[in-house]
Amino acid sequence: MVIAITGLNANDNPGPGVAVARSLRHEFGSDLRIIGLCYESLEPGIYMPDLVDAAYLIPYPGAGISDLKERLEHIHQCEKLDMIIPNFDSELYNFIKIEPWLNNLGIKTYLPSHAQLAERDKTNLAHLGRKFDFSVPTDYKVNVLADLDQAITDLNYPVVVKGKFYEAEVCYTKETAATAFHRLKARWGLPVIAQQYIKGTEINIAGLGDGEGSAISVVPMRKLYLTDKGKAWAGVTIEREELIALARAFTAATRWKGGFELEIMRDSNGMLFILEINPRFPAWVYLTAGAGQNQPAALVKMAMGLAQEVFKDYAVGKMFVRYSWDELVDIADFQQFSAFGELSLNKFSL
Repeated sequence: MVIAITGLNANDNPGPGVAVARSLRHEFGSDLRIIGLCYESLEPGIYMPDLVDAAYLIPYPGAGISDLKERLEHIHQCEKLDMIIPNFDSELYNFIKIEPWLNNLGIKTYLPSHAQLAERDKTNLAHLGRKFDFSVPTDYKVNVLADLDQAITDLNYPVVVKGKFYEAEVCYTKETAATAFHRLKARWGLPVIAQQYIKGTEINIAGLGDGEGSAISVVPMRKLYLTDKGKAWAGVTIEREELIALARAFTAATRWKGGFELEIMRDSNGMLFILEINPRFPAWVYLTAGAGQNQPAALVKMAMGLAQEVFKDYAVGKMFVRYSWDELVDIADFQQFSAFGELSLNKFSL
């Protein structure tokens, strides 16, 4: 198989692409050719020959579907793609839009619909909670500073200020909230979200839905160490039936298709609040492979029409610790990718 993957950045706010690639290598080994689809020439996954066989530059999501289709058509001619797995929230709309076109080329995907994507959006989370009786924090859409002032009046401090696609900051003063608003507005656009702060234990759940209402896999993880952006740098799988039940209830209610992540906060009373619903695999998804439920591999099998039974068990107490690694590459390879937007990694030894 030849599978293309996005999200190969691996900084302190890593994309899921490297973890997805590791999961697929874990399952399929050398029988798989992995193609990196990248937005920048310094995404580390481009230069990892044990994971990625070749890499291609693709246009940013804001360029629209016409440029994306033109680039993917060229890549398909070179690589004969069997499947594409997008791993960024901001690119999913375009990939869902061109899904029929990809199918006509013989390229598989396994994605939610536009309606499902919109329903779990941060701006619609409160509505989803009311619709399906999930506990979610109170939030406000913020388009101007006056909206932020009103949100702070109603929510009190601290307040969580969130970007439309990524990033969040817990703010304790009007000044820090205003600064966060301007920064996130400039980076991700409007609206910015002001959300009620819930104090408690952070838990993330990685899941895979079949589009028919069943959760093929659910793996809960408790964060052990956080970056300054609130991202998990270490975590451990835990056994909590109510967490699995919540993920299955979400999948059944929305009939979710593809990978997802629920960001959960358990408060001091044991109540579970859904803080965010990410419409793709998380950056820690390789933990699901180590725990015995390889979600990216299962998604590929389902996309290819192969039978995939519902996972029942996973290893509890399986832990991940993320680390930094210096990947040494030739400047000529960086220059080639920067200049031509293409790089073959087959010439490297493992």
